[in-house]
Amino acid sequence: MSKIAEEFGIKQALKDLGLKDINNGTSTGNDWFSNGDIIESYSPVDGALIGKVKATTKEDYEKVVTTAEKGFKEWRTWPAPQRGEVVRQFNDELRRLKEPLGKLVSYEMGKSYQEGLGEVQEMIDICDFAVGLSRQLHGLTMHSERPGHRMYEQYHPLGIVGIISAFNFPVAVWAWNTALAWVCGDACIWKGSEKTPLTSVACQNIAAKVFEENKVPAGISSLITGDYTVGEMMTKDDRVPLISATGSIKMGKIVAQAVAARLGKSLLELGGNNAIIVTPDANIKNTVIGAVFGAVGTCGQRCTSTRRLIVHEDVYDKVKDAVVKAYKQIKIGNPLDENNHVGPLIDKDAVKNYQTALKKVVDEGGKILVEGGVLEGEGYESGCYVKPAIAEAENHFEIVQHETFGPVLYLMKYKGDVSDALKLQNGVKQGLSSAIMTNNLREAERFLSTEGSDCGIANVNIGTSGAEIGGAFGGEKETGGGRESGSDAWKIYMRRQTNTINYTTELPLAQGIKFDL
Repeated sequence: MSKIAEEFGIKQALKDLGLKDINNGTSTGNDWFSNGDIIESYSPVDGALIGKVKATTKEDYEKVVTTAEKGFKEWRTWPAPQRGEVVRQFNDELRRLKEPLGKLVSYEMGKSYQEGLGEVQEMIDICDFAVGLSRQLHGLTMHSERPGHRMYEQYHPLGIVGIISAFNFPVAVWAWNTALAWVCGDACIWKGSEKTPLTSVACQNIAAKVFEENKVPAGISSLITGDYTVGEMMTKDDRVPLISATGSIKMGKIVAQAVAARLGKSLLELGGNNAIIVTPDANIKNTVIGAVFGAVGTCGQRCTSTRRLIVHEDVYDKVKDAVVKAYKQIKIGNPLDENNHVGPLIDKDAVKNYQTALKKVVDEGGKILVEGGVLEGEGYESGCYVKPAIAEAENHFEIVQHETFGPVLYLMKYKGDVSDALKLQNGVKQGLSSAIMTNNLREAERFLSTEGSDCGIANVNIGTSGAEIGGAFGGEKETGGGRESGSDAWKIYMRRQTNTINYTTELPLAQGIKFDL
């Protein structure tokens, strides 16, 4: 165990979460088994080995699916409020283990400890939402055109839900999906990121304990582990009616094609290229806070990270100077130390992508305002720490049109009214999150109108990051079009059925059709 891990209690956190030096990465509950290769998990914080996880083989996967199919047939018959009670108990365990799980998220992924705790809080919040939802899985009643008939619609459990999550939110996105799917009566099979396998095992340990205590059938919470080939087992499997996948646009297109080929359902949460529009009527102080956190939080590795700052020419210099000044106050280092704002990137491949982006923006004619670079020396031995950078750029630059998963913020200027800014904001292929900073009611309403932001999330006077679980989360265009978390996102985890009941002694047909025998 490394010096940092010892100092910040990682060893105890691993113990509290039931993790070992070598862990099975395949589970159908309390039945753990894996026959695949060993995946080693190294912390980007200090480069130290945290632990090892055995990957899932094809044979392991078959056992998981068979068990989930069998378990689903019983689980779907449990009353929804009873399923909600299981989720409530799972939530109690999350509350009890919030600190160790938050530490593990921070240490294995590299986000700040406060963000790690915040991610576990998202899990807690969505479980609270799901428990209430378990008594509100409403259908509708409508009037029939035929006398003596009643029509209504209801929702039934869908079956097995396959969840593929990414490293940047290694636990929260799983909970967004699984908490809702569980109360809906589904079984879940989760493939977490191979870059953060220990957090996945930890979550499954927590769920397995609660499910066993409540005699929940095996397979309702299942885990598989490995690279993209393990994910392919699910995406091509017609026994898994829904695949919820979070990751890059490239990955999402592959998943979408595989699932569509078998006429399955996919819920895709893919890349973002999020912008904040800053108008002359903006509160500059709030703008700086929202933009800086949005750009450097999680070291720029959120799908909702702020990538572009679109500023009106009248306040451009003022905003630019304020943001550049704020960047000088950012503290970069061990994310478990709460004095630091920014931790490392996930790995050295991410560092290379970050460096490539900075080179490309200059090659295309951009100007670096806050210099980036890789940090070296004491405390930065992992080679994954970089300096958040700012560049002046044009929206049409190729590098600006693509998402760089790192702390690179592009500043650009607009003239005219807010419609000119919207053309820039909407002028990318991604459509996840967006924001406008303004105290002008007309500008705010224009931004939120049909002709305004084309993103799934549109905020006024807050940044692009930090979505609450009460609202449906997701985006348009190449972001995938899926919706997770709050509102009526639960409906995708169920199958919809329309029912008509004839309580007369006659059999009238719809549309007045006559068919007498």
